[in-house]
Amino acid sequence: MNATSSAAAPSLSPWRQYLALTKPRVVQLIVFCAAIGMLLAVPGLPDLEQARLALWGTVGIWLVASAAAAFNCLIEQHIDARMKRTAWRPTARGELSRKQALVFSAVLGGAGMLVLHEWVNPLTAWLTFGTFVGYAVIYTVVLKPLTPQNIVIGGASGAMPPVLGWAALTGEVGPESAILCLIIFLWTPPHFWALALYRVEDYARAGLPMLPVTHGNEFTRLQILLYTFVLLAATLLPFVQGMSSWLYLASALVLGARFIQYAFRLWRAYSEALARETFRFSIWHLSLLFAALLVDHYLLPWQR
Repeated sequence: MNATSSAAAPSLSPWRQYLALTKPRVVQLIVFCAAIGMLLAVPGLPDLEQARLALWGTVGIWLVASAAAAFNCLIEQHIDARMKRTAWRPTARGELSRKQALVFSAVLGGAGMLVLHEWVNPLTAWLTFGTFVGYAVIYTVVLKPLTPQNIVIGGASGAMPPVLGWAALTGEVGPESAILCLIIFLWTPPHFWALALYRVEDYARAGLPMLPVTHGNEFTRLQILLYTFVLLAATLLPFVQGMSSWLYLASALVLGARFIQYAFRLWRAYSEALARETFRFSIWHLSLLFAALLVDHYLLPWQR
């Protein structure tokens, strides 16, 4: 079925094949979170030097994140080929060879490291490299095929973008960036498990021990609900730390309550449509939460 669907799909042009390897939508969210870290790291609008650091930091992080995505496609080539969601990828279809994907990943990663090390600062470069290793190697190669807690442990690397952005502008890792990292770390499991619920057959077919495969639908739904409560508590920390005022606090409470509502409905009565809605809302939740934090940072600085 997967092979047939993959074969029937139209072939992408060469440049689109390489673009697909970078997982643009995923990398877009990574860069957005890194940019939030950059902007929150400095009071007021960035000056010219800070704007320069932000520009090169964004380029470097985007390049390394894209390299990690391409390496992930390379490692999971055979897994992707067995899943409807990923069977269209150029590596899964055999349109790009393993060598082509590896060289592409190495070029992007090398260019990104050069940009970060030479035009931002070494700390950001090495933190970004560590994030690459955490996602592309520790998560993809070790954790994902071995444990249903893969997304929990591996989520640490995916939570790093605000820390990278903060380090790019300040040259250090502050407690504020750690709070942003914690929020993404706790957001990742309910976000990803909502996807895994309605893609459970794909993961089972691919032999991946995702939580719905190993522990079942009901247990996974309970974990999603519990995580949304912990996540709501974590999203209040920017207000407690003094990073924000009432505008962000109100946004965090409303968005968190809505996420809990989705999770509660999913726990009480599962449907694939509701799991899809929960997954889509989780993306909006994180995006709007950080956007509210940014608006608060610029519009209401005197109230903190």
